[in-house]
Amino acid sequence: MQRNSYRIVSYKVKHGYDVSEFLGSYRYLLQRVIDIIWDDIEWKKKGNRMIPIIPKSKQFKRTLRNQLLKDWNYASHYVDSAIKTAYSILNSWGRTYVKGKRGRNKPIVKRKFVRVKETLYRFRDEKIIITIKPRQFYLDFDLSKAWFRKRVEGCDLGELILKEDELVITFRKLVSSTNTKKKIAWDLNLLSMDGFCDKGWIRVDLKPLYALHITYENLRRKIQSLSKTKPKTAKRLMRKYSQRYRNRVKNFLHKLTTKLANKFKDYEHGFENLEKQGMFGGCKIHNRVVSKQNWKQIIALMSYKANVRLLNPRNSTKTCPRCGGKMKHRKGQVLECNKCKLVIDRQLNASINLYLRMWGFPPLMKVWLELVEPILRRSGVTPKGGETDDLLPMNPEGAEVDVSQGGCSLINADTR
Repeated sequence: MQRNSYRIVSYKVKHGYDVSEFLGSYRYLLQRVIDIIWDDIEWKKKGNRMIPIIPKSKQFKRTLRNQLLKDWNYASHYVDSAIKTAYSILNSWGRTYVKGKRGRNKPIVKRKFVRVKETLYRFRDEKIIITIKPRQFYLDFDLSKAWFRKRVEGCDLGELILKEDELVITFRKLVSSTNTKKKIAWDLNLLSMDGFCDKGWIRVDLKPLYALHITYENLRRKIQSLSKTKPKTAKRLMRKYSQRYRNRVKNFLHKLTTKLANKFKDYEHGFENLEKQGMFGGCKIHNRVVSKQNWKQIIALMSYKANVRLLNPRNSTKTCPRCGGKMKHRKGQVLECNKCKLVIDRQLNASINLYLRMWGFPPLMKVWLELVEPILRRSGVTPKGGETDDLLPMNPEGAEVDVSQGGCSLINADTR
């Protein structure tokens, strides 16, 4: 079955236009829209909670638009843009409020930006002309010499986001994708990404990424120690190295996801839908480790480079993939099933369970014998028994192994 979808990418273009007054007026307008909609929200009791009902009728939106146009001195379509943005903000707040992640507090707009609709600009001869005031004030952007011009050939121009010193341009391209016959499930961990597919157990080493986090964390501590004696120097160094840190992490993740997308071109990639908010606890060290993870960024970058599906991570490590029993820890990263006595690596166990969920199979002995065990035998992994003193047969860490050779194939994530 063939499906059509859009692949969206965005690029930034610097500008020197003085739009601070316009952006300030738009921010005030956007906050005003949020205030009006917020005052008309109905609260209905459901169980022990109050559920917000946001007004969305055509009559309400029409009245709101006419009210906002009275004091607006710029193009009228920016009022429509503000209404659309306000509803997007409130809908996002409503979803997180129902889940218990947000309080009953009205969203406040702090950043200056404008979402420029397609009716507010024209694109002709590789130039973008944005209307601020009709027949009075326009912004002109020439893309003929932009560095990303060849990358977006054949793409349609989407929505623009105008900021004080830059313009964010989105491009979209219609791509037709088919239901892939091959799947690979990824278990996301602190120091590795463990995948399972028809080629066996795939391990991606993320130690260079974690070392990058630790290196710049120690560097920030040294800079912060200067804040009392040399505050200006500390501020300048913090700005410099924070930007460098973000760029190096982005560079690593881009190269890693591109490598995975190229290596597994015809595969659908399944990732755990992890939420950091539920992982934080009372331990300060644990919270710092969790906050350093880049799971969401990896999924976001892979989503436009390959087919991606989010999977429920619940009990993916604790469930036995052979009989559905409960796993218990033995030694190190090794688990043992209480029911069928299966001995298997912790990360491999989770990736197999996620792989079965991608196909819609339950953890049964029949599924294990017909689907999983043949793959493990071909790849040279024998996850059973205790003859090896709880050390599963796998390739040593750091060895370069080709996927076709089987075993625990290690993908070098070093992007230097």
